[in-house]
Amino acid sequence: MPPALYRDTGYSLSHLVEDIRNGRIGLPDIQRPFVWSATKVRDLLDSMYRGYPVGTLMFWETGAEVGTRQIGVEDSDRAPQLLIVDGQQRLTSLFAVLTGRPVLTKSFEQRHIRIGFRPKDQTFEVTDAAIERDANFIPDITALWSEGYKTRVRQFFDRLSRTLGEELPDARRDELEERIDRVRDLRDFRFQVIELDQSADEEQVAEIFVRINSEGVKLNQSDFILTLMSVHWEKGRRQLEDFCRAAVDPTVTGPSPRNPFLDPSPDQLLRVAVAVAFRRARLQHVYSILRGKDLESGEVSPGRRQEQFDALATAQEKVLDLTNWHEFLKSVAMAGFRSRKMITSDSALLYSYTLWLIGRHDFGLQAEDLRPAIARWFFMAHTTSRYSASPESQMESDLGRVTNLPAGDGSAFLAELDRIVAANFTGDYWEISLPNRLDASSSRSPALFAYLAALNILDAEVLFGDMRIRDLLDPMDAAPRSLGRDRLFPRKYLESQGITGVRQTNAIANMTYIDWPAEERNQSDAPSDYLPRIAEKIEPQVLARQYRWHALPMGWEQLDYPVFLERRRQLIARVVQEGFNAITDGRKRLEPVSVSDLIAAGESQTTEFKASGRWNVHTKQHDPRLGQILVKAVCGFLNAEGGTLLVGVADDGEILGIEDDLATFGAKQNVDSYELFIRQLLDDNLSAPTASTVRIRFPEVDGRTICQLSVASSGKPVFAKAAKGGAGPTEFWVRVGNATKQLYGEDLIKYQEQHWG
Repeated sequence: MPPALYRDTGYSLSHLVEDIRNGRIGLPDIQRPFVWSATKVRDLLDSMYRGYPVGTLMFWETGAEVGTRQIGVEDSDRAPQLLIVDGQQRLTSLFAVLTGRPVLTKSFEQRHIRIGFRPKDQTFEVTDAAIERDANFIPDITALWSEGYKTRVRQFFDRLSRTLGEELPDARRDELEERIDRVRDLRDFRFQVIELDQSADEEQVAEIFVRINSEGVKLNQSDFILTLMSVHWEKGRRQLEDFCRAAVDPTVTGPSPRNPFLDPSPDQLLRVAVAVAFRRARLQHVYSILRGKDLESGEVSPGRRQEQFDALATAQEKVLDLTNWHEFLKSVAMAGFRSRKMITSDSALLYSYTLWLIGRHDFGLQAEDLRPAIARWFFMAHTTSRYSASPESQMESDLGRVTNLPAGDGSAFLAELDRIVAANFTGDYWEISLPNRLDASSSRSPALFAYLAALNILDAEVLFGDMRIRDLLDPMDAAPRSLGRDRLFPRKYLESQGITGVRQTNAIANMTYIDWPAEERNQSDAPSDYLPRIAEKIEPQVLARQYRWHALPMGWEQLDYPVFLERRRQLIARVVQEGFNAITDGRKRLEPVSVSDLIAAGESQTTEFKASGRWNVHTKQHDPRLGQILVKAVCGFLNAEGGTLLVGVADDGEILGIEDDLATFGAKQNVDSYELFIRQLLDDNLSAPTASTVRIRFPEVDGRTICQLSVASSGKPVFAKAAKGGAGPTEFWVRVGNATKQLYGEDLIKYQEQHWG
């Protein structure tokens, strides 16, 4: 029988409050800030009053030597014996009510939780002005646990008698007093408590928590690290919290981290600090590292723990430095982004900040040198949704790419970032993938925001007006109500043509920022009708410039709607590329990445190697099953951000070539046969044709021929046939980090919603 990781026990409420006061129990906020509403506190007290069960508390023995922050204790170096894993909100609420201590709200305001009690019908209510005036209420039950308890009760009865105009009968008074005593006796309410042994690790604690928690709340790795900081380095956690508070609290004066892009949370900044300190994005082992645990032997060393916390402290100081923070945010602005409304991925922002800090402090780059490089990186990462699916895996891969560079070589660092950017922003991306991603109607599409960012970079004007788009998107400026994104082909006109679907009428390619003349506003004319009236009042060179910025093809007003959408998507992609290319520090534009560069960089989110497509190197014969592996890889790229599949390259980058594959074609041993094989394979096994999304080339590397499949991102979900056959394509594959994974059920639905809208 395995040893028990826990024991069942019980505590009275007064015992719990006293242990919190003296520091034996620590409340390190491992789940979330205090977010309970006063009504939930009222309901909790009502359930306790009526003797209903109110859930189990879970504590975890710390085994720590140093102090932790406790509610009600300002300064203490006493180590808490127990930390709260489950029940923080309940205990915080009850501690606040019994002691009268204020709580800090999500808006960083101190407030008291005031609950009233009406003995007449044994009702608890959240105190407001009406309850304050109502003589039937004790307006704040905190008074029932104060030293002047009896005086407060007498005052209640005196006030009630005056209101009634007569003395209460003794029997009635005794009845009401008994009910008040029942409220006071809640201090003896006994809670069931599970105490987890200190030998339990964080994964076991998280699993136990999930299994017994009825609300489905999960503890993640950052929760545990923040808990550990509360035990061993309370100052560090407080610094994170203070930084995040200053970013949103308008009462904070002087220099602050306030910005238009992000309201940071402690766990987000913790991830940045961990990545800078330990070059890890996955937090799986960081908790153990900070405990001072040797990952091989399992031994915990206080000296090792101190060393790791020192490294984290050094990194966190850089993360929270306001100069670093605001210099980095200049890179985001340089990339054309103006506000959080344009940001769909906080991870892209935070991981870009991580790379900025590494470049600045580990590679010695100046802010002005980093700014354009990080601007290009963020533009790429955000536009391609680089950190949307499995962000930790992708960032770990990116950290690995820069960690292996020569120490202090800033030029190598910048070159590596640009190499990765160029590997994602290929010609196929601009010509195929991005137009496909623009085939949507979502107002929160990363592709749309890339276009708006490009218009900001290019200093573009709104269509038919002279106001700059960047001014409309500036969070500090209020745009005129008459200006905004509107349809070029009006909805009523499209409906008259039989086009009614929201996805079609609100297509990204049908929308742009327009300053309609007053007489044209709210009209439903066809573009061929309204455009001549507007154009005659605008200088031709101005209109031509605006047509270019707004990606309007010549004679667009005369085009059929579907043709117009297709052509405009292509032109929007060119504007995005033009805007991106304008993010420069005077150096030449990014050079296209060669096949040799791709192989040298290794497998990634956008690059995959396969040794062969037909010839089994183990059985030394033709193996049709290998073709299905290629199908799966292409399907994964189509459903992600596109990428390059290189056939004839081993996992470690060794060039094998496809000569053995070619030998399986008999008399027609040439690349034409190979391309025909690939095309037929994809057409037979994928749910969508790939002629426009997959380009096939046969470059030579080190004297050997390899097959290069350049796969563009698909504009809709693509499914593959199962390896064992079936009625049709049913498997959904997606490229995540440097692996291709199959998604099912809710994960599949969620991914489709996030990726295609």
